[in-house]
Amino acid sequence: MSTELLAPLDLAFWHLESDAHPMHLGALAVFAPVPGAGPERILELLGTRAAAIPRLRMSVRDVLLPVGGKAWTVDKDFDVHRHVERVVVPDADFMAGATRLAGELMERPLGRGLPPWRMYLIGGAADGPFAVLVKLHHALADGMRAVAIGAGIFDEIAAVTGARTTARGRTAVPPRSWLPDPREMAGMALGRLGEVGRALGVGASVVRAGRLDLWGPSPLTAPSSGTRRLATAHLDAGDLQRIRRAEGGTANDVLLAVVAGALRRWMTERGEPLPAADPRALVPVSRRRPGGTAASGNRLSAYLLGLPVTAADPQRRLRAVRAAMDRNKAAGPLKGAGAVAVLADQLPPLAHRFGAPLAANAARLLFDVLVTSVPLPRSALSLGGCPLTALYPMAPLARGQSLAVALSTYGGRVHVGLVADGKALPDVDRLAAAVEDEFTELYALVTGPDRAPVS
Repeated sequence: MSTELLAPLDLAFWHLESDAHPMHLGALAVFAPVPGAGPERILELLGTRAAAIPRLRMSVRDVLLPVGGKAWTVDKDFDVHRHVERVVVPDADFMAGATRLAGELMERPLGRGLPPWRMYLIGGAADGPFAVLVKLHHALADGMRAVAIGAGIFDEIAAVTGARTTARGRTAVPPRSWLPDPREMAGMALGRLGEVGRALGVGASVVRAGRLDLWGPSPLTAPSSGTRRLATAHLDAGDLQRIRRAEGGTANDVLLAVVAGALRRWMTERGEPLPAADPRALVPVSRRRPGGTAASGNRLSAYLLGLPVTAADPQRRLRAVRAAMDRNKAAGPLKGAGAVAVLADQLPPLAHRFGAPLAANAARLLFDVLVTSVPLPRSALSLGGCPLTALYPMAPLARGQSLAVALSTYGGRVHVGLVADGKALPDVDRLAAAVEDEFTELYALVTGPDRAPVS
């Protein structure tokens, strides 16, 4: 049977997981109903299409060499019915019930003896809207790769790929072997030397960036309770572009500034003093090249960004974010302490196995909150003819941290998914409302008739 070794960063995510810190990505996709597309039909479609995605048939197993390594292998007993489940929301308010339930389902780690993913069909009234919650282990994919894998459930993608398989059928295309082609070995060796050199530079940056003067007690950095709550917000994508055109920079700069302003607004409403130093955000950056091969696993780096919550003016916050991100981009995604993921790519498997607890606790030394943007297809999507109306991405929580913010744009809206520790941030719904309020205020300031420049 063909196998494929877990890449070092994938292995790191696999070992970083604990019961209180499940390392899976998620997405809550919401659909509008159409006649004839009942829950039984949708559940059948989910199972058939998920079974047709080769990557979702892979499980993780131990290998003799390298010592401490693991490999992806086709699950010979694969049964999609173990992974796809229907759950009913009793709440009269479907979206509120689906969001609450999704948070509870995100608490549960994925079983390790099976391919590490689950899908839940969340439904209320038989003729009402429904949602699909997708959970993929971070070892299986980063955000971009997760989108590529998960997109296989949609009508438009399934029609192109021509998925034809049964729930217990074999994959048509076996995974590649982990043994490299001899002709590739010289190029791999040269590339490896370059990566080691970059890693040494990143390692020095990580040491310099590590903070001994950590934030004091804060809901963002409370001890983990193992519980999860999900809150959602949405912003107008057209208004986002109007702000970007007026202020310059990128749409992601605007979103990061909105998150900073929302945190300030939320802290103030809570009656908490603003921090003496701005909290740090880890902003993931894909290392996948446009037009390159769709490599499996994780290809990530990241930037570190101080979220300017201490700045009172929304425009000033935006300009501070833009300036900081410009400096990050000038340095590049493979330099600086935020590129700590590059280090994981250089460590041997045994180091990941025994060093995971230390690495998990060290995340708090570098950043306070994760803020990530997940790209989605621009075309309209549907499942069983039911149009997709919203998709809220969800990121995992690092140990010692209580909030992760993920954003995606679809159908003219930016959908925001906030995953929080349920005990540390029981009022994460208020933070989601603060995101929308902050965006509204920034838009009014930037585009209003009395707009004044901020020096």
